[in-house]
Amino acid sequence: MRFEPTELSDAEVALQREVRAFLAEELPRGSFEPGLGMNGAKDPEFSRKLAARGWVGMALPRAYGGGDRSAVERFIVAEELLRWGAPLGHHWVADRQSGPMIHKFGTEAQQRRFLPAICRGELSFSIGMSEPQAGSDLAAVQTRATPVEGGWRVSGTKVWTSGAHYNDWFIVLCRTSDEDDRRDGLSQLLVDLRSDGIEVQPIPFLDGTSHFNQVFLDQVFVPSELLLGRAGAGWQQNASELAYERGGPERWLSTYLVVEQFLRERAGEELDARALELLGTATAQWWGLRQLSLSIARALDGGGAPAVESALVKEMGTRFEQDVLAAVQRLVELEPAAESESLFERLLVAAVLSAPSFTLRGGTNEILRSVAAKGLRT
Repeated sequence: MRFEPTELSDAEVALQREVRAFLAEELPRGSFEPGLGMNGAKDPEFSRKLAARGWVGMALPRAYGGGDRSAVERFIVAEELLRWGAPLGHHWVADRQSGPMIHKFGTEAQQRRFLPAICRGELSFSIGMSEPQAGSDLAAVQTRATPVEGGWRVSGTKVWTSGAHYNDWFIVLCRTSDEDDRRDGLSQLLVDLRSDGIEVQPIPFLDGTSHFNQVFLDQVFVPSELLLGRAGAGWQQNASELAYERGGPERWLSTYLVVEQFLRERAGEELDARALELLGTATAQWWGLRQLSLSIARALDGGGAPAVESALVKEMGTRFEQDVLAAVQRLVELEPAAESESLFERLLVAAVLSAPSFTLRGGTNEILRSVAAKGLRT
């Protein structure tokens, strides 16, 4: 396990400034309701505006509509969008992992079909991994794809499927054969979320909003040309996908805006010792996590597959997101209201309701610690 120290180059800092200027002009503070991290609102028009500037599908090849840019450059754009609370829900998963997965494992026809639309900010994707009896233990997946003439019939249930109630496609990890080693019988399929036989049931938070879903697949037909990669290679491909999912800035910025808005609404006030301690500790931890996460992006650019490092950053980052929120709650000693005129209170309510999901989505802490521990032994 290695985290190489790294800094942004002059060109990368210039990109950071460009994104900040765009957001200040396109989404002035007070003109929209900011979201918390990757729970930002779904706004296809905003996603298309980003795409028009080359900020969606940045690391994908120009031949498919991408920018041929680096993982670090994508990191910079993502960090600024998350920090601003921008409405990135439409393109987020497609840009972060579905597009790179299709590029890495997909056929030429699949790349031509999906990647240009992703890079234009048009297509949205969800993740079809977890199941009711196979959360972090993905080798226990029971959703089954049976070969039929012209393709596959898929039946099973997926759960915690973010955005499935409004997204277009998802990449489904499913069982295509029974092997002695459970990991050897898995494959990935590209599945249209509007296919016949699919039922999506939102899983509401306490405030009635929904981000997660349960997806039921009943004999869903998937054409043979939508098998992603090689049949039976789903486990290895899925491990590659998790490296994209776990190590980015979305794993430590979900509650950043709560702290920032706390400060904004107290501008000019003298902060007491408890507030200063919270801010000092949080800033130091944010910066440390940022450096680790940036190191992962550099490793991806160097051709590495930092799955173990990503697991460690995800475990530390999402735990920190919850810890800093708890510290803010102890500091303010109020019962926040969702209908409050204070943006800080509204963000605090949203954070309190969604925070339990931080250490679940993308893998539970216990599984991530196991992945990190195994990495230290190799």
